[in-house]
Amino acid sequence: MADSVAEDSSTGSVAPDYAEIIVVRHGETSWNADRRIQGHLDVELNDVGRQQAAAVADRLSKESKISAVYSSDLKRALETAQIIASHCGPLEVIEDCELRERHLGDLQGLVLREAAKVKPKAYQAFVSAQTDQEIPGGGESLDQLRQRSASALQRIGRKHKGERVVVVTHGGFIRTLYKRAVPKGKSAGKILNTSVNIFHLSDGEDWHIKTWGDVSHLSKTEFLETAFGGDKLSG
Repeated sequence: MADSVAEDSSTGSVAPDYAEIIVVRHGETSWNADRRIQGHLDVELNDVGRQQAAAVADRLSKESKISAVYSSDLKRALETAQIIASHCGPLEVIEDCELRERHLGDLQGLVLREAAKVKPKAYQAFVSAQTDQEIPGGGESLDQLRQRSASALQRIGRKHKGERVVVVTHGGFIRTLYKRAVPKGKSAGKILNTSVNIFHLSDGEDWHIKTWGDVSHLSKTEFLETAFGGDKLSG
């Protein structure tokens, strides 16, 4: 297990005994900006999100070769992935429903500030310290999300040893990957839209974080400082 976060110091070739997986959060949506809970609901990128996707795509196209691009099948991730794939190949985007955001049950579609009043049981389940607590309305527990996210990333890693691949997914999903790699580390912090988070995965249980939360490509592009959808209050 990694117990510290290493800085990104190289864009060189990948050793044959691990996969380098560049995990990218999707670009901004209007629901992110409104602090509206998305979960599995299928919301498109807004104009800022498309600009962010173009910026991260341009960045990745100038780094070492990308062998494949995977994406959640939800529109906000898929459109981000398609923009990246067109810059870095062109490559075909491999859609994977296992890369979706956490299902947030009855909270989906609600503005966060109203959620506790409108759906109190679902909200209490969401903020519960019990990681096995499912959210009413078909929502996942944190344990279920963690199992799904780790399994999905490990499966991709096994398939691409010695290669660099991109995975476009969601804020809550990415936070669980951090917890898997650094179980006793400090908080993951906010997962900004189109942030770059690089993992090295071997065949075994060892996950190493090479880069975390890098948004240097957004220096000339707007971004949502609250990181809604990628902060600890929004899944």
